[in-house]
Amino acid sequence: MGARLLCLCLLTALLGYYIYTPLPEDLAEPWKVMLVSAAFRAVGHLSEAADLLGLMHYMEGMRLITVLELVSPTPDENVTVTDTKFNNVPVRLYLPRRAPGGLRRAMVYFHGGGWCLGDAGMKSYDHISRRISNELNAVVVSVNYRLAPQHRFPVPFEDVYSVTKFFLQSKVLSQYGVDPARVCVAGDSAGGNLAAAVAQQLLQDPEVKTKLKAQILLYPALQALDLNLPSYRDNDNKPLLPRSLMVRFWSEYFTSDPALREAIASNRHIPADSGHLFQFVNWSRLLPAEMRKAHVYSGPAVGGAGLAHEHRGFLDPRASPLLASDARLHRLPPAYILTCEHDVLRDDGVMYAERLRTAGVPVTHHHAKDAFHGAMMFVLWPLELAVGHRLFSTCMDWLNENL
Repeated sequence: MGARLLCLCLLTALLGYYIYTPLPEDLAEPWKVMLVSAAFRAVGHLSEAADLLGLMHYMEGMRLITVLELVSPTPDENVTVTDTKFNNVPVRLYLPRRAPGGLRRAMVYFHGGGWCLGDAGMKSYDHISRRISNELNAVVVSVNYRLAPQHRFPVPFEDVYSVTKFFLQSKVLSQYGVDPARVCVAGDSAGGNLAAAVAQQLLQDPEVKTKLKAQILLYPALQALDLNLPSYRDNDNKPLLPRSLMVRFWSEYFTSDPALREAIASNRHIPADSGHLFQFVNWSRLLPAEMRKAHVYSGPAVGGAGLAHEHRGFLDPRASPLLASDARLHRLPPAYILTCEHDVLRDDGVMYAERLRTAGVPVTHHHAKDAFHGAMMFVLWPLELAVGHRLFSTCMDWLNENL
């Protein structure tokens, strides 16, 4: 009996040690955040073990998170929901049931997940898409683009661009009763990356006549040049996106070559002949003093030319929208950008907001000082957080006024 009690106490202590994560004082509901973070870490550790044992690829294991969250496209009293295809790319389509009272607004949404995970049918994305469709009386097209590592860059971008271009055709907009002057693209994390890249590419496409009304970028990943920004240093192991996982996402987006992952992790992956691109991610110039803090800017270290020439994707603005020139930015639609203080991607969004403003683009930048990466998705029990509801409501208010 004594031995069993001792084992139980030890297991309880080990479980508590695993779950406990030091969190910033300004994060609300810390124990909920710790539990969510511990669950994500557990899946990550199991995926690493399965990968090392040769049982499955790391990202296949991580997709357990996606599988557990999937829900069917079930209509409700407010919205009809169907899984279909636009231009041969799977999408989940949300159409409001209530009378339009005129032409409707529309959103093309790209889910997050580091280009490797996620699905439009995940419970959180499905819930948010339903609410946007119902509360804004809008058509929502949520895109199930193909994922890395099976489909690396530029395939995910090409899928979302293909859907957006198809949807923006006059005959398609007319079919769904959409006002061509009230269409936006939106996405979170990797989806925010894709939304920013799509907005840029549309301006270069002479076949596209419909202009976007807005772009909504929720804690977006916007560059792979410098992964030693102050936000990466300050939030190296914060929930739910540690620096190591973001490095893995970026590298898997381009290649299975572990050499690129190691080079990105050490921030030595940019060749000397691409040094001119550093101006676009120079955080000493683009970040406010309160985010630079005591960090000293030295610029990324120059790496060998081999990896960059073999895997040039991370130098492509379609993968790193922050690398677009000022001339390419100035005709972009108004932007709503959400950044979170406790997020490795914080500085990507802050720098993009600054560059867009400088280029003359109207920007609403909402910075949540008490939030972490992915916080806006936590609006459903049992992973429900007050900060998630607040961020979603703020975004919806902006959409209601600006879309």
